[in-house]
Amino acid sequence: MDKIREQLKNPWVAGAVGLVVGLIIGLVVLGWGLFPVQWVNASPQNLRADLKVDYMHMAIESYAKNPDQALAQTRFKEFGTEATKLLGEVTADPQKLSPSDILAFSDAVQGNVQTTPGATVTQAATQTPGKSSNSSLLLLGVLCVLLLIVGGVAAYLFLFRNRKQTGEATPAQKGQEATNAATRTTYAEEGQPTPIAQFMTTYMSGDDLYDDSFSIDSPSGDFMGECGVGISDTIGVGDPKKVTAFEVWLFDKNDIQTVTKVIMSPHAFDDPTIRQRLESKGEAVLAESGKHVLLETATLQLEARVVEMTFGQGALPENSYFDRLTLELAVWPKAAPQP
Repeated sequence: MDKIREQLKNPWVAGAVGLVVGLIIGLVVLGWGLFPVQWVNASPQNLRADLKVDYMHMAIESYAKNPDQALAQTRFKEFGTEATKLLGEVTADPQKLSPSDILAFSDAVQGNVQTTPGATVTQAATQTPGKSSNSSLLLLGVLCVLLLIVGGVAAYLFLFRNRKQTGEATPAQKGQEATNAATRTTYAEEGQPTPIAQFMTTYMSGDDLYDDSFSIDSPSGDFMGECGVGISDTIGVGDPKKVTAFEVWLFDKNDIQTVTKVIMSPHAFDDPTIRQRLESKGEAVLAESGKHVLLETATLQLEARVVEMTFGQGALPENSYFDRLTLELAVWPKAAPQP
């Protein structure tokens, strides 16, 4: 869950997620469930095939009782390109209609009937889209826009509430900058074998979702395991979190367990209650600048070096929580045991 929240700090990711969620809620929940589109005043050509034939029967019956040529022609034209075909089907299967009524209707729609001076001509009403349909579409559009606005505001408040109005970088970004600026150990110059994997990671106060992990691959590209650093324990209350301990862990694909050691602030290390609680997660290690912490599994060996660290100042005990911590993780394969 923390990794998901970390990803959502990216404005592009948050925007994409907000758009997808907004579309799902707007189209599926509102558009399909609560406010479905209702079609009214549809023309006969939009009816089902059997209903089109029924409508043609009714048009012929209506003309037989009220010989209004203009109205008959209007109804006939509403079938579009299928009008002549449908009239042919009715002629072939008249059912209860008399052949004379069908012939009279056919003459009327083809303009073979002259309207007498006394005949009453009824103008066909021009069809207009139903008001209920327009109202539903308008309401749906307004709700979708409002939903997107509310989602955007919520995402902004959630993701950027800790960022100052001046556009200052987030703690995670500051940590990355510090990591990029840190100098890596050149083990070859110290007479040691070059590690197969070497990583730098930095925690900055305010990065409450800090959790760095790295893949360990062999020189040939084969996956060997993973390692990482994450927040293990905090002290005090309120935001941002006051981190008093970190977990350094090593996973070996050839081992049955993940090895963990807990790097603790001096206050946490000297407090028996805190230390005893954290020792259940892994061996307790006092945080000291330049200190090397060794983790070993069946086929891997990891050395975590404390490159730089500072402690926060405030009402809490001295040296009780970290303001900044930079670690270097170097991994070597363990030599196979001699027979």
